[in-house]
Parts: sequence; C-alpha cells; structure tokens
Amino acid sequence: MLTEQETRLEKLKKIISQNINPYPASVKRTHSIKKVLDNFDQLFKNETKIILVGRLRSIRLHGGSCFAHLEDEKEKIQLFFRKDVLSNKPFDYNFLKDLIDIGDFIEVEGTLFLTKREEKTLLINSFKLISKALRPLPEKWHGIQDEEEKLRKRYLDILFNPEVREMIEKKAKFWNTVRAFLIKKGFLEVETPILENVTGGADARPFLTHHNALDIDVYLRISMGELWQKRLMIAGFEKTFEIGRQFRNEGMDAEHLQDYTQMEFYWAYVDYKMGMKLVEELFKNVAQEVFGTLKFKIGEFDIDLDKKWEIYDYRETVKKYTGIDILKTNIKKIEEKLKELNIKYDTKGFNITRAIDNLWKYCRKQIAGPGFLTGVPIAISPLAKKNEHNPEITQRFQPIIAGTELGNGYSELNDPVDQAQRFKEQQKLKEAGDEEAQMYDYDFVEAMEYGMPPVCGFGMSERVFSFLMNKTSRECQIFPLMKLKNQLTDNNQQLTIKKSKETKIAVAIINKELNLKPGKK
Repeated sequence: MLTEQETRLEKLKKIISQNINPYPASVKRTHSIKKVLDNFDQLFKNETKIILVGRLRSIRLHGGSCFAHLEDEKEKIQLFFRKDVLSNKPFDYNFLKDLIDIGDFIEVEGTLFLTKREEKTLLINSFKLISKALRPLPEKWHGIQDEEEKLRKRYLDILFNPEVREMIEKKAKFWNTVRAFLIKKGFLEVETPILENVTGGADARPFLTHHNALDIDVYLRISMGELWQKRLMIAGFEKTFEIGRQFRNEGMDAEHLQDYTQMEFYWAYVDYKMGMKLVEELFKNVAQEVFGTLKFKIGEFDIDLDKKWEIYDYRETVKKYTGIDILKTNIKKIEEKLKELNIKYDTKGFNITRAIDNLWKYCRKQIAGPGFLTGVPIAISPLAKKNEHNPEITQRFQPIIAGTELGNGYSELNDPVDQAQRFKEQQKLKEAGDEEAQMYDYDFVEAMEYGMPPVCGFGMSERVFSFLMNKTSRECQIFPLMKLKNQLTDNNQQLTIKKSKETKIAVAIINKELNLKPGKK
C-alpha cells in the first residue's frame, strides 16, 4: 500500500504526463481574499469576476460538487465547485477529484454568492494548479506537537499557529517603531562593518572566520558597531544609530542567542543621565505602539512601565542580597559566597571581574523593575567614563525589567590615555584565559587621540521584544539555529543531509520530465 507521499508522487507523474506544468511561474490574481471579504457586498452585487490564489486547506467532496477552503497570507474563503460547470479540460472536475490534495496551491476564477448559512463563498467557473504539495500537512486540529519539531519546521508552525504569525508581524513592527522613534529624535541610521580585524564594544567571545580575498582571519562583530559609531562622533556626527545582526559565540539559554538583532545609538554632547531619559521614553513608546499597553506579565513579575523608574545602585544592590561589598572584597570571598548561594559559574579564565558579575546576575533576578542599574564598577565597564565623584565606578546604566538587564548604556569614555590603559588591562585578562575580555584596538585609540566629544551610547537587543512577549528569545526568532537532523559525513568529511527515498524520486521526476517545451500548459 502506498504512503500518502508516494500517492502524491504518483499524482505528480499523471499531471506531468498530461503535459501540465505543476509549478508555473505566473498567476492572474485580481484580488486578495481579505479584499474580497471586506468588499463582498459590492463585488457580489456587481457580479464581479474574481481570481484568487492560495493554498487549499480543506476539501469536501459531495458527488458532483465540492466545498473547499482557500487561504492566502491574511484570510480564508469558502469555494464551491460543480461538476457541470467545470467541464473544460484539463482542469475539470475529475482533475480536482483525482489529482488535487489539501495543501496544493491553486488559482480559481468565479463569482461570489451566499450559502443558505450566509457564508461568503466563491462559485468556481475555472481553476488551475499552481503548485503541487508532495507532503501532506499535519493534522489540522493539532498541527505539530513536538516543541523542537516546531522550531525545526517553523514554516508549518506558522501555517497552523496564528500566534506565531502575529509574533513575527509584531517583531517587525517593534524594530520599525524603534527606528521611527530615533529618526524622529534626529538620529541618522548608519551601517558599520560586520567583519572586523578587532572585535570591540562588548565582553563576549567572537566567531572567527577567514577572509579569502585578503587572506586574513576576521571576526564577526559582537556589538552594533560601537567603536565605528564612536569614530563617527569623532568625524563630526552628533546622533547616529544602527539596527542589525551581531554574533556572539557563547552559551545558549532562554535569554541568550548567538545570532540576533541589536540596536545601538550614540548621542554627542550628552551624558548617561540624558541617555536614561531617552531610553525610558523609547521603551514606553515601543510598548504602547506595538503592544497597546504599558502593563505586562513577564515570568513571575507584573510589570508597569508607567510607574516611576527606580535607580538601583550596583554596589548597594549586591550588598543587600549577598552581604558582599564588591569594592572591599577579594576573589576568595566571592567564590565562597557563590558556593554558599549554589551559583554555578565557568571556572575557565575566572577572575575578580567575572566573580563580581556572577554575584550581580544572582541579585538582578530579585528585581522586578522598571528601573536603571547604575554605579557599575570600572573593572567590568572598560568603555564607560569614570564617575566624577568616585573613580572606582562608571557612568553606566542598564534598564532592569523582570529580573534582567534589557540594554546597556554609558557616558562613553573619550579620554584616549584612560582608554588605552583599560584596553591593556583587558588584554591581560584575555591572555590569562578570559575569552570574553576585550581586545586592544590600537586604531580606535589613535582615532580618539584626534579628539572625541562627550557621548552617550546605548544598545538593546531583541531580548527586549521577547521579554515583552513573555517568551524565550529562541521562540521569538523566526528561524532559530538548530542542529542538523540525520547528519552524515561523506568521504570528504563534509556534512550532508540524508534525503528520503521519496524526495529522491520527486527530484528525478521533475529533473527528467519537467523540462517544459513550447506549448506546455
């Protein structure tokens, strides 16, 4: 007995044997389904000829007639086929009954009417196959149940789950709203290099690749052009921003990805306090425009962005939750506290900077927000300006919402001597095994020596969107990176995906027989 896929392949053979192209390039659509439904009364009254295209989502045969549902990007409409009307070959009623399946894409032409149950319906005068589906769709009431399979076959999850489609549309609106807000505030959108000789702007392990034309190793950027945008400040620009992809070769969890969208802006002649005001306004604007509210349920937290945004001092917050004064401690005491709190951490390249950061990550989970973290120690802020009243801390701020940081901003360091010294300290950490420590960027220091104005910089990633959606970052990516399924290694040690027997048959059929000749339909 043939499987469902084998049956569809047999149908494909029969279609091709009738000299029909099952995958034509063009269609003759006159309306979207939404436009038809929105203007139904007028189109019905005028007996307007309608041509629709889309995917068949249901077929119900009744002797010499058939009801079906056609779906395009936005809407679905009922179709009605009659045997006595569909008499033109090859796309007659028998073709519909014998060779068309749920999941196929078709073009239909007809006029509108209302059924006895008042359902808006298109009476079909003619139809045409425009794409034959060789695999059956999942059972329509349940779709895909396995969570990993949903991510692996995201196209099917989107097809069956309106919430995923809505999330994708909201995410596009999210970034467009961020862009519109900044442009309205006078910021210029720029593009900076993705491939770099030296990574900068963040504490993160980069991806390394090889540039064949220049025969050099290069890194994929780990920030949204921070050091490049600062060069633009040196060059005389006062307000710039970039939205794009950045890459960090680090661990994966509910909040962290390796390939994701980030926004960073840089604003000359203002400090971090002005930056905080703008960021608070940005968050409220985006939340209201995209989600229609300032109140959110995120994990166990009830968040109201319209509340007064609190200020959380780094040193005082850590002391409050752990009893450790980070400016008067040592690595041994912190390690003892981490063990006491049962906090797991990476021991490779472990140093006082990483120790303090692990303590803070424990503390932040206790804070609902909204608010800003300030007073961050200089040891973990190599690009931020020192606090004028306390040189051990920096002019840095981070929005805190639902137990995590949803961005990072500074009064940017513009003293080239200080910057060079901090790069040296970071380089020592890197040489000692800290893969997240920053590299010494000599060219950037040279650029700073020509003079850089006071600047506030801020960056946030798509984590902000996923938090407001109350979903993991991975769920909120359209196509998250997954391990290949059924991997094999060929004789050249290259990974290939094992093709199923049915797929090989389909490829052979199409390659051999779908070489269209003049006159083919």
